[in-house]
Amino acid sequence: MTEHEVVIAGGGPTGMMLAAELALAGVDVVIVERRESPELAGSRAGGLHARTIEVFDQRGVADRFLAEGQVMQTHGYAYIPLDISDFPTRHPYGLALKQNRIEPIMAEWVAELGVTTLRRREVVGLAHHDDGVDLRLSGDESIRGAYLIGCDGGRSIIRKAAGIDFPGWDATASWIIAEVQLEDPVVGVRREGGGIGPVDFQKGGNPYGVVLKEQEIEPTGEPDLETVRAALIAAYGTDFGVHGPTWISRFSDACRQAAAYRSGRVLVAGDAAHIHSPNGGQGLNTGVQDAVNLGWKLAQVVQGTSPDDLLDTYHDERHPVGAQVLRNTMAMVALTTPDDRHDVLRGTMAELLGMDEPRKHIAGMLSGLSIHYDLGEGHPLVGWRMPDLDLETADGAARVFDLLHDARPVLMHFGGNTWRNPPGIASSRVRVVDASTEGPWELPVAGEIPAPAAVLIRPDGHVAWAGDPDDPALPVAAARWFG
Repeated sequence: MTEHEVVIAGGGPTGMMLAAELALAGVDVVIVERRESPELAGSRAGGLHARTIEVFDQRGVADRFLAEGQVMQTHGYAYIPLDISDFPTRHPYGLALKQNRIEPIMAEWVAELGVTTLRRREVVGLAHHDDGVDLRLSGDESIRGAYLIGCDGGRSIIRKAAGIDFPGWDATASWIIAEVQLEDPVVGVRREGGGIGPVDFQKGGNPYGVVLKEQEIEPTGEPDLETVRAALIAAYGTDFGVHGPTWISRFSDACRQAAAYRSGRVLVAGDAAHIHSPNGGQGLNTGVQDAVNLGWKLAQVVQGTSPDDLLDTYHDERHPVGAQVLRNTMAMVALTTPDDRHDVLRGTMAELLGMDEPRKHIAGMLSGLSIHYDLGEGHPLVGWRMPDLDLETADGAARVFDLLHDARPVLMHFGGNTWRNPPGIASSRVRVVDASTEGPWELPVAGEIPAPAAVLIRPDGHVAWAGDPDDPALPVAAARWFG
């Protein structure tokens, strides 16, 4: 039986992001993936939100995605546009980029990092022990991991086998989604929760993306071309000569969240931890951010530098974020209901979101830029993601995100004097950087904050501590988070 420190079930964006984080930390990690290739036929997700772009920027790979996508104000709340161009970030926008391009970019990156992906395999059984997890794979193959992470989607085999409950709300509607050819030209027209539009809006015409509500709440069987044809006729009275489907799928507005993100040595992330309507485009983005929160913590536990209970903070920090995503998507589904009363409600919301404070509040949640973890008392910066300031260091000009490329914690000192040996800080684990900056120190939604003399930054970019260098809370925070 092959043994690894971490086994990841599922090689989608969440699984690959987690593998990259672990590989950067030097952890022996393997991905088990049922698909033969990351080249998807379909593409349910359509882009990246601002905080996800920042996450990739923290690892030095954001340009790979920006080079292939279209920078634009993609944020919207139930079709109500939300402009974030005034947000204090280097990426005050979304990126229109289909998942069938996102995944190959990520796959190339994790391969460069030396991650092994076992393709055309599925987990068919597992045995959970005190010191690890034994997995049976399709093809009569067995592997063992000290830890197992389920990134295997909403129907997660790993979550079910670990006995993790998945409470929530059943679907109230189902939608067909497809990429097809149409004989009759179509000007993009919208129906409840969807419509028809060219896949490439700059070129127009074929192929078209179709998203339409189905007649049944929980249809059975796999959707096919006849399913698409029936949905078109029901919505428009014609099938527009539909033919040549590239891919066909369906989704619903079911909302569920794992009651616990961890059960012993088994953890869940991405869709295995939370499912919801795709309204707002938050699924892929939330999963990638789950992985970045979990990766460095898991690496430290596996390597023995931190106690096992550090993994409990993954649930503590990410479960509230997932719950908020579920609430947002349910509200957006309600606001897109096509009747006179909901039209009035949507109009009222549009008025509110035309005001600065409501716009910033909602856009901050959708973009991921307003995520704040409750890490206890301290400087107002603690728990927020660190602003990507321009810095002057002994090695020259740099950005804060440049210092996070290797996924190590960073202690930054802005006191003006070289700070060689900060008390209680192991330089082998925490990178110490003396720097100067002109700021300003500003956070999306939260606004400007007082500049601290020193900041301790976690590998996920969130601030673990900030304050004066002689603060006795600094070594305590360093020990809590980094062993």
